[in-house]
Amino acid sequence: MKVYLSPPVMNGDLERRLVGEAFDSGYVAPCGPMVDRFERAAAERFGFRHTLATVSGTMALELIARAMKIQPGDVVVVSDLTFIGSVTAFASLGAKPVFVGADPATWCMSPRLLKEALRRYPEAKAVIATDLYGQSCDVDALAKCCELYGTKLIVDAAESVGATYRDRPSGTGAWAAVYSFNGNKIITTGGGGMLLSDDAALMNLCRKLAAQAREPFPWYEHTMLGTHGRLGNIPAAIGVGQLQCLQDALRDKAAVWEAWKARLATCAWATLMPTATYGVPNRWLTVITLDGIEPQVAVDVLAQHGIEARPVWKPMHLQPVFTSCDCFLDGVDEQLFARGLCLPSGRNLSLETIDEVVKILESLC
Repeated sequence: MKVYLSPPVMNGDLERRLVGEAFDSGYVAPCGPMVDRFERAAAERFGFRHTLATVSGTMALELIARAMKIQPGDVVVVSDLTFIGSVTAFASLGAKPVFVGADPATWCMSPRLLKEALRRYPEAKAVIATDLYGQSCDVDALAKCCELYGTKLIVDAAESVGATYRDRPSGTGAWAAVYSFNGNKIITTGGGGMLLSDDAALMNLCRKLAAQAREPFPWYEHTMLGTHGRLGNIPAAIGVGQLQCLQDALRDKAAVWEAWKARLATCAWATLMPTATYGVPNRWLTVITLDGIEPQVAVDVLAQHGIEARPVWKPMHLQPVFTSCDCFLDGVDEQLFARGLCLPSGRNLSLETIDEVVKILESLC
């Protein structure tokens, strides 16, 4: 049986019952009572005044970019070590990405390097900082940098749902935050995301844009271009159930991480991703750096045994599509890509599988 990196887990019959309620309500698509319920529950759980459930985390970022009226040539500063979705929403509108490297103590955007970037690009419209592998970025330090230049801070918290930063939910303290409920995240709607902010004007505009920017007329009237961005009622029902059991997911993920930590304690060839002193990660993925083992070789050999693993994100400045972009780095991102490995981290991962993975990796030393 294949071992996946981070497979979804349903909570007994809870999600099935909620999906049944959605069917019984007659709201199969597009929106409906479960969407409203999901958004209200998320606002209460994550400490934001306003939430908007979207078809993906990337769509949530796209709505922000559209609401900001991003134009070709506008500068946006983005984490270098991230999934490309952090950049796509802005770059597809013609924005000029400027990449900022990671802090070795957290693997998230370095406040020191952000200062350098904003000194060079004080006109930057936004900073998009990524929470990496379940760990929050240093929001307060990044926000302080942004305030000096009047730049909007957006946290791509797609990977950190349930994590905390200084006892606050991940993303709070930024102008806006984005969550992901993709199938491999700590909780899922089978796909989907969420935009969260305390800025009512931003959220009202994004809500309108997500509904094709329709004006309040009996017919379809449009004075601006929108998109289809709202999450449907059926996946929202799954999200309601998943959110109710988020604490269970956090507990299970923490236990898996602790099991990996204990097993790797005597392995000189592996070093766990550092845990930031300012918060509690959600332990979405257990990530290590390897000494003496090529990450891609490890991925390939594990795959031969039916075990899924991945290299860490390839830095954006190394992506062929972004080779002409400016960047502020000190070598950390490239080192992490050269040595980093994401281990299988499913909530139900067994100790036997952990032991098997370690033995396989040891054979490569």
